Amino acid sequence: MSITFSDLGLKQPINDALNDLGYEKPTVIQEKAIPQILSSSEDLKAFAQTGTGKTAAFSLPIVELADTDNKATQAIILSPTRELAVQIGKNIEDFSKYIPNLKVVTVYGGANIDQQIKQLKRGAQIVVGTPGRTVDLIRRRALRLGSVKWLVLDEADEMLNMGFKDELDKVLEATPDEKQTLLFSATFPREVEAIASNYMTNPVEVASGEKNQGSDNVSHEYYLVTERTRYPALKRVADVNPDIYAIVFCRTRRETQEVADKLIQDGYNADSLHGDLSQAQRDSVMEKFRKKNIQILVATDVAARGLDVNNLTHVINHKLPDQIENYNHRSGRTGRAGNKGVSIALVNKKERYKLNPIERILKKKFVHTPIPTGEEICKKQLFHLIDKVENSEVETGKIDPFLPSIYEKLNDFSREELIQKFVSLEFNSFLSYYENAPDLNNATSRDRDDRSSSGRRRETNENMSRFFINLGRKDRLNPAKLMGLINEQGISKSVEIGAIDILDTFSFFEIDKNFENDTLDAFSANNAEFNGRRVNVEITKNERKGGGRRRSGGGSGGRRRRGDSPSKGFGRNRSDRDRSENKFQSKKQGNKQFGRRRRS
Repeated sequence: MSITFSDLGLKQPINDALNDLGYEKPTVIQEKAIPQILSSSEDLKAFAQTGTGKTAAFSLPIVELADTDNKATQAIILSPTRELAVQIGKNIEDFSKYIPNLKVVTVYGGANIDQQIKQLKRGAQIVVGTPGRTVDLIRRRALRLGSVKWLVLDEADEMLNMGFKDELDKVLEATPDEKQTLLFSATFPREVEAIASNYMTNPVEVASGEKNQGSDNVSHEYYLVTERTRYPALKRVADVNPDIYAIVFCRTRRETQEVADKLIQDGYNADSLHGDLSQAQRDSVMEKFRKKNIQILVATDVAARGLDVNNLTHVINHKLPDQIENYNHRSGRTGRAGNKGVSIALVNKKERYKLNPIERILKKKFVHTPIPTGEEICKKQLFHLIDKVENSEVETGKIDPFLPSIYEKLNDFSREELIQKFVSLEFNSFLSYYENAPDLNNATSRDRDDRSSSGRRRETNENMSRFFINLGRKDRLNPAKLMGLINEQGISKSVEIGAIDILDTFSFFEIDKNFENDTLDAFSANNAEFNGRRVNVEITKNERKGGGRRRSGGGSGGRRRRGDSPSKGFGRNRSDRDRSENKFQSKKQGNKQFGRRRRS
């Protein structure tokens, strides 16, 4: 006998709301977490894959237990992005529709803070917020958390990846010691385990599956491409799946916009979602995507968090993410609510090794799938068209008045000729486009677009500048801490951070080329330190005559001539750094970033 929501101990008004929403029975994580929160004040650490109903798992018991006669904030729910915060807030409003005195306020950056302050002053038992805006409201004394009974950290892994640890600390300082902390995460890297040990007391652990393992409803494929064939391969994936409803993930905002523009120019119902859009623009794009007016959404990892879409057929990784955990988040956007989904990775030969650590975590193998040929695409599209004709409903009442004239006009054509003309009319564009189309699987492995004139591979995006920093794993630096360090310099809210490579004693990171000088100047002006150590940041590429480069964080800050001694404390001159970079690029990269193993 299956368990219902009423069996979990939820009161009737909540069950009525769930019935209205079409909730029939709880998911595994809901079945485990809801009774635990209802019956115990112990902290809870919950693993749940994306799309398994985490929001209801923590919000339903809070709605059940909240004191509606007390207007003070009793629950604070933190999420990494405004989209996810908005979605959680909306879900809680839906769950509590028959509890009139229960109020929820959602606070996030990019919206009018004065309006949010007014809402908080009216009273709200539940506040959902992003870490940055929540801290801002605490500082303004508009948000008081002294009566909080529940603190929820949703998508804790992503909050840490985005460098929000300091904000989490500040929120925790504003909450009482006696509260129930609920940590929900789709993956549990060491940083999340550390936050659990720091912020929680003997937490109970529940899970809807094995930690970090991918969903059983998602299959994983990879297509081998070159930089020159990456977009054509994406286009062919879309063409060979006529009913595709997908998110294409890109690493940067610029890449996101470029891919979306190409798809739109090629006639696809596509659009982009990234951090440069205003909140109104983001809401408009998402509304169109949910209604399927947009068939392909091109997005960055951050922008796509919190998307509540259950029927995606595909997730396509135009570029693999820098953080291995983000692949799990991406692929979890499909295969939801019992549906099957496909996650596709477009990788070139030098990126293929990055699939190995993902396979170890997902406990699933990527299937190497050939890029569809023009003939395969035309065949698939043709029979898709025929199936649509076969299954279409004919509304005779509306077309009967026109049929005599149509029959007369087409009377001279045989059945075969009519079918040929019909197919040609609908299908000529595909036949023309893919006529004599090359087999992309035969593309040379020596991708000319991925090499410089000297024959050496370029490791950095042409729109990004690559920086050296004199910190590494031995300094306890990780990608999240490095992103936090960069954000602390106040360079720009819109600065784009690209690839991050953490090594033992030094590291590399990429930043939008437009902020190159701002980055150097900020680190220098702030006399940046990390764990008591002075920070040195330099550009790793030679852009000026004579090989000079700007540097920050010690010394004179100007260019050094060949033979000059390095600044005290950094112990490595420019040629040493170049050798480190060359050594790093030439190795089978033992960076932990994507599970890369160090050579012994």
